[in-house]
Amino acid sequence: MSDEIVKKSQGSSLWQDAWHRLSKNKPALVSLGILGIIVIACFIGPFLPFVKSPTVIKLEDAFAAPTAEYWFGTDQLGRDVFSRVLNGGQVSLLVGFVATGVAVMIGVIYGAISGYVGGIADSVMMRFVDIMFALPFLVLVILFALVVDEPSSKFTTWIVETTGWQRDRVAPITTLIPLFIAIGAIGWLTIARIVRAQVLNVKNLEFVEAAVSLGLSRARILFRHILPNVIGPIIIYTTLAVPGIMLLESVLSFLGLGVKPPNSSWGILIKEGADRMEITPYLLLFPSLFFATTLFALNFLGDGLRDALDPKSSKD
Repeated sequence: MSDEIVKKSQGSSLWQDAWHRLSKNKPALVSLGILGIIVIACFIGPFLPFVKSPTVIKLEDAFAAPTAEYWFGTDQLGRDVFSRVLNGGQVSLLVGFVATGVAVMIGVIYGAISGYVGGIADSVMMRFVDIMFALPFLVLVILFALVVDEPSSKFTTWIVETTGWQRDRVAPITTLIPLFIAIGAIGWLTIARIVRAQVLNVKNLEFVEAAVSLGLSRARILFRHILPNVIGPIIIYTTLAVPGIMLLESVLSFLGLGVKPPNSSWGILIKEGADRMEITPYLLLFPSLFFATTLFALNFLGDGLRDALDPKSSKD
C-alpha cells in the first residue's frame, strides 16, 4: 500500500501518460501490430527459404492463378507475385519513411528558426512558404526529380568506380535517391508551419527566459530547450505524413515517373494489375490490399498518437 502511495506522489512523465492513453486506444494498438507485421514481412520475408526470388522469370508459368506453390499467383513473365509484393513493399516503405524524414528534418529546422527569430525574417520566410504552397505540388516534385536524376546517376557511377561493386548491386538503391530528395525537398512546407506555431507558443515561457538569463546561445536554447518541448506535434505529423508520401510515390510510379526498373513498388504493381484487371484480377488485388492496409494502419496509429500526445488531454 505504501509503495502505491509513493508512486502516485512521484507522478508520471508526459511519455508515461501518453503511453497510458495510447494503450487504451485499441484501434491504434492493433494498427501498430499490423504495421509491424507488414514491415517484418517485407524486409525479412524475401530472405526466407520458401519465398521465391522476385526476379526469376518462368514464361511457362505466366498468369498462373494462386496455388500452394504461388500464393499470390504469377505475372505476365511468370514471376512470383507474393515475392514481388514483399519486394515492392520494401521500396514503398523506404520511400515513405526516408522521404518523410527528409521533409520533417527540413521543415523542423526551417519552422523553428522562423518562429524563434521572429520579426522581418519570420515574415519573409513564411511568405516564401506561402509562395511554395501556391505552386502545383505534383509538378514541382516531377521537375525536381528530373533535376536531381543526372547527379544521382553520376553518384552511382562514382560508387561503382570507387568501391568496385557491380552496378546491379548499387543502382537499385541509388536510383531511389532522386525520389527521396524530390519528395522530401518539397514536402516540408506543412511541418514548417506547424513547428513555427509551436515555437511561437513556447519561446516566451519561463524556462526559455531562464535559459536566456543564464547566457545560453540562441542556437542552444532553440535546439536543446525549445524543440524537445514541441516533439509531440512533430511525431504526430510524421506518422500522418508517411501515408501521404507513400500515396504520392504510388501516384508517381503509376504514371511511370517514380521508382525505376529494376526496382518495384506497390504503385508499379498496382499499375501492372490495373492494366490486366479484367483477365487476372489477383494482380491488382494483392498489392492493393497490402498498400491499403498499410495506409489505414498508419492513419489509425497517427490518430492514436495525436490523442495520446495531446497536451490538453486530462489525466485519468
